[in-house]
Amino acid sequence: MNLIGFLVFFVTLMVQESLCKPPEVIDGFGMDLKEIGTDRKLCPPMKDIPQPKVRVNTSAHLLSLRKSMVNHTVLKGPAIDAYIIPSFDEHQSEEVHPRDRRLKFMSGFSGNYGFAVVTATKAALWVSGLDELQADLELSCDWLLMKSGHPGVPTIAEWVKDELGSGMRVGVDPKIIPNTQFEFLQRELNNASIILDQIQNNLVDQSWVKNRPLYPIHDAFFIPTEIAGESFQAKFERVRRTLRSMDCDALVVTALDEIAWLLNIRAWDLPHSPFLRAYLAITESQVLLYTDEKKLPQSVRTYLRIDYCTSPLCVRVKEYEKVWNDLRNIGLYWTRVWLPSQIAYSAGVSKSIHSLFRDKQFNAPSPIIEMKALKNEIEMKGMRDAHVRDAVIFCDALAYIEDQYFRGELISEQSIASTLDTFRKENTLSRGISFDSVVAYGEHAALPHYNPSNVTNKVVGSDNPVLIDSGGHYMDGTTDVSRTIHLGSPTAEQIQAYTLTLQGMIRLATAVFPAHLHSNQLDILARAPLWKLGRDYPHSTGHGIGAFSSVHESPIELYYRSDQRPLKKGYFTSIEPGFYKEDEYGIRLEDIFQVVYKADTEEQYLTFEPVTAVPFEPKMIDIDLLGPEEIRYLNAYNQRIADMVGSELKRQKKMAGFYWLEKRLLTYDIPHSKANNAGLVSPQAFLLLVAFVKMGRNNR
Repeated sequence: MNLIGFLVFFVTLMVQESLCKPPEVIDGFGMDLKEIGTDRKLCPPMKDIPQPKVRVNTSAHLLSLRKSMVNHTVLKGPAIDAYIIPSFDEHQSEEVHPRDRRLKFMSGFSGNYGFAVVTATKAALWVSGLDELQADLELSCDWLLMKSGHPGVPTIAEWVKDELGSGMRVGVDPKIIPNTQFEFLQRELNNASIILDQIQNNLVDQSWVKNRPLYPIHDAFFIPTEIAGESFQAKFERVRRTLRSMDCDALVVTALDEIAWLLNIRAWDLPHSPFLRAYLAITESQVLLYTDEKKLPQSVRTYLRIDYCTSPLCVRVKEYEKVWNDLRNIGLYWTRVWLPSQIAYSAGVSKSIHSLFRDKQFNAPSPIIEMKALKNEIEMKGMRDAHVRDAVIFCDALAYIEDQYFRGELISEQSIASTLDTFRKENTLSRGISFDSVVAYGEHAALPHYNPSNVTNKVVGSDNPVLIDSGGHYMDGTTDVSRTIHLGSPTAEQIQAYTLTLQGMIRLATAVFPAHLHSNQLDILARAPLWKLGRDYPHSTGHGIGAFSSVHESPIELYYRSDQRPLKKGYFTSIEPGFYKEDEYGIRLEDIFQVVYKADTEEQYLTFEPVTAVPFEPKMIDIDLLGPEEIRYLNAYNQRIADMVGSELKRQKKMAGFYWLEKRLLTYDIPHSKANNAGLVSPQAFLLLVAFVKMGRNNR
């Protein structure tokens, strides 16, 4: 080795040693005190105080990633000074397969959404308010926690610009970052002369070799037209009409829920979302599906007319990995390609897909999103039927759980979740649970997305409420319901919190509003009762829900911070206000509603019709806090449950569930003084007026 070669080798070795040296460890966790965020729980660790049970030491993973950053520098040119780790997979899915949970592997954070940035000396994670308490518990003290949207908390771009200097480089895998977010970050970093680089070989994958889960191989299956309400051929034609109207040659579909809806097929390539891992392109003359052909049994091949596909109304199948070369080559003949952009829970195409079609892109939310959200008559009926079926199961399961408890058996968060899951799976029309059941007691319920585990499982008692959020898939619909029960005597504070949460739900559920009103303006109706106490909840009030599809379905989001979009007849949405008292307890109530025309108005006015049919907890309702309209709604709600669910429980001879339900279906008197005030302007009417005034000001 000559002198120059030796010097290059020596400098490289020193750089590696500098970048890969682990930070000062305190009790096996974390870094030097000066690098720790000021708002972390139990950071820095102290010798006599145990760390949270769910906290994960990822120091070794960070060290390995930093080595990969150095090796990339040595082998492939310019230095990578920071590396971004999104929570997405290649399809920008909200729920990802365990094999694709790179963010969890690197950070220990088990939530569904977040962004991490790792530099040579620091690691930071950005999460929404929904997950900030959970992230604080799970992240070791190596990590800075950035609570997105909080005053004084920097964005990813702001933080990176503070940490790195001009000419430095940030790397990210372009397959797992949405193009919308990549371009935003690129613009922001370019302003500081920082380069955002596309790193084709994922650096986390280089560290994650041992014990990495494999993708499953399950057969796909099709949904008959009598359940889907529309053939896949008719859906093809609807998409093509939209493409023609926008002068587009093709639509590239990467979102798994959109592919499932368009083809009327389902699969189990994700833990709880019934989707096939695939890419799809549709043009005027053909539909190309890129997936693992081993997952397509003959029944699906026949249904989609795969084997003898010679027309625009069949599907041509190619291997999953061929999508990149295929689209690159076929795209040469296209002049304008629709590449979906972000909307609500749909992140749009990845940077990699977007880069295949330079100067040919038409960027807008996928047209399939709106088609899928607007349910047809058969889907509407299926959703209503699925929710009644699920309510029967839920009531029967809760009756069994409470009977066990009052007979002196130990009941835990995990046992409640397991019982609910088992009761659902025993139904002949069930296709599994729609997400991991949330069962949270005491301080765990203050974490909106808490899931019980062997490490955290807590025995349920009579001091605090039990928050249950669970759902199921059925061939004709998907459900999602949250209830908070109490196995003892709730405190006055807990009763007030529950009642105000219920009041918020009812106020929004009974709203009548013009069709052009934006959904983010309706959100305040549900929050207003809690705002009076100076309380709020760190998540949206509502999300869309699919028909045997995603639990979170775009474009519907009831959240005052979201984009301005109107609701439409045929949408299904949740309404789910919550109350969370950190380290003590939590309350959430969630129903699914169908958006309908108001019966006694012209068509431009909308309202909500309840689809969920599970009773509330009477012992936690202070009826004196509710107004006459709210009491009438509650009485009508209980009567509807009695008629639909009570009768079905009796028909199925599930008498334990029937008696459990009967005790909760109270009819409340409306005090005379309240009835006399019924003509006064209601709080929701006042808040809608405020929303209109605000809207008018914004439009000036």
